[in-house]
Amino acid sequence: MLFDTHAHYDSRQFDADRDAVLSALPGQGVELVVNPGCDLESSRKAVALAEQYPFVYAAVGVHPEDCGDWQDGHVDELRRLAGTPKVVAIGEIGLDYYWKDNPRELQQKVFRAQMALAEELGLPVIVHDREAHGDSLAIVKEFPLVRGVFHCFSGSVEMARELVDLGWMLSFTGVLTYKNARKAVEAAQAVPLDRLMIETDSPYMAPVPHRGVRCHSGLVAHTCARLAEIKGISAEECARATLENGKRFFQISV
Repeated sequence: MLFDTHAHYDSRQFDADRDAVLSALPGQGVELVVNPGCDLESSRKAVALAEQYPFVYAAVGVHPEDCGDWQDGHVDELRRLAGTPKVVAIGEIGLDYYWKDNPRELQQKVFRAQMALAEELGLPVIVHDREAHGDSLAIVKEFPLVRGVFHCFSGSVEMARELVDLGWMLSFTGVLTYKNARKAVEAAQAVPLDRLMIETDSPYMAPVPHRGVRCHSGLVAHTCARLAEIKGISAEECARATLENGKRFFQISV
């Protein structure tokens, strides 16, 4: 059975058939899904989905692309949401320097505020890091009591090893199956299996041979198979290991 540790079923791309897609996942070998929020509204939707589907869990947070209207009071709403059943992390939070909509200083402020909330609540974090590797790593180091995962990891082998030394996890999407995924493959090779998780980032980043279509959690099997190939193990062993890694990381006991 598989654990898709990062999928956005609150996305409007699932509005037409959300229940059909989610209801089909157990039959496709998907045991668990974590749905992170990207702003307050999507965080509320993630919580609602977790309440509706027994195999779905939620994370709540404000994404760096969505932090333009950040107010200090948003922490209070995230704290409230994080106190509801089946919220297992603060996320998706972090830095994104690819898009220029939100100033770096604001992104860093929002990132730090949510790292502090995670520390307060004793929850792990799900970090988005796009073209901001140095600053992302520097900020997580400011919070040594917080553990987390860099989702859709895109950093160097050296960064991967440093995160592992800090007690963090790395997660890989369907990008791992792409021909130009040299950095991701090298990082996956360098990191111990017990520090790795897999994800789809649905509805984005569908793996080969489905690249270009709307992604869903059933396709995480392709990422699992590619990771197994990289690690020199069977797909079944990789599925078991990444399932247990995810359950341990998010403290899910089912």
